[in-house]
Formats: sequence, C-alpha cells, structure tokens
Amino acid sequence: MAKDEYSDAIALLKADHRTVEDLFEAYEKATATATARKRDIAQKICLELKIHTMIEEEIFYPAFRGKIEDDTLDEAYVEHDGAKLLVNDIEAGSPDDDFYDAKVTVLSEEIKHHVHEEEMPSKGMFAQCRRTDVDLVALRDQMLARKTELMAQAKASGLPAAKPSVVNLIAA
Repeated sequence: MAKDEYSDAIALLKADHRTVEDLFEAYEKATATATARKRDIAQKICLELKIHTMIEEEIFYPAFRGKIEDDTLDEAYVEHDGAKLLVNDIEAGSPDDDFYDAKVTVLSEEIKHHVHEEEMPSKGMFAQCRRTDVDLVALRDQMLARKTELMAQAKASGLPAAKPSVVNLIAA
C-alpha cells in the first residue's frame, strides 16, 4: 500500500468500501455447492471490515469529534458495533451452518447503509469531514501505517474477535 495510491484519508476509506463491495458481490455469485470458496470470501470480508473499523475508530473518527455533527459519528460507532456482532458470528461459523448466508446478506445490507451514510454528497460524514481543518493527508499516513500493522498481525497470528465499543451486550 503506497501512500500515493490514496490522495487522502477519505480516498483510503472509499477504496476499502469498494473492496468490500466487490467481495460481497463475489460471495453472492458463489454457488451453494462452493462451500470452501464462500467461506474464504466471507473470511476476507470479515478481515477487511475488522481492519477498516479499527482504523476508523482508532484514528479517523476521533480526529473529527467536535468538528462534525456528533450524531453522525455516534451513529457510525453503533453501525460498526452491529456489523462487529455479525462479523464475529460469521468468522466462527461455516457456510454449512443454518443462517450463514443470511448473516452475510444482512452484513452486506448493513455495510451498504453505513457506506451511504459516510459517502452521501454534501450531508454525509466524508463531506462534513472535508469542510474541516483536519489534515487528511497526514491522517491517511497514520491510517495506512496502522492498516499495514494490522494486516501483518492478521497474517502472522490473526486478529482477535471484533469488540463492540458502544453497544452493551446483554446476556440472554
């Protein structure tokens, strides 16, 4: 991942969005009999989303707290937590499990909604962020460094389960 691949932090995040959209599309196209392929694609989706949510929550979102609408950031954290629950469930499961495909489908729908909220012209999070004084190039560099670190960790030993940060899980 070269720095000049992405003009700024928002370009990096948008590239991540396109990657995950492509993976969801590949999952949808995989046949019901291609269990190993579906599992591989689902695992890639989960890894991409875990890394993406981590760099957003650790670096991107905090950089804009107090500079854009608080409601926009708050909703993004809650949307992430909903996705994290499904990511963990999908990672622990198998395409042979009941509801596995449904979980991937619902995750895809949640991510499409989240991406729309971030990328919406003029009112979306990214449009709000562009109107601030935050240095988006410096933020990109910070995010790329963390993303590289997380990818190396994932390859070496795997990443831990995604940890919800604002939703309180209540045991049934």
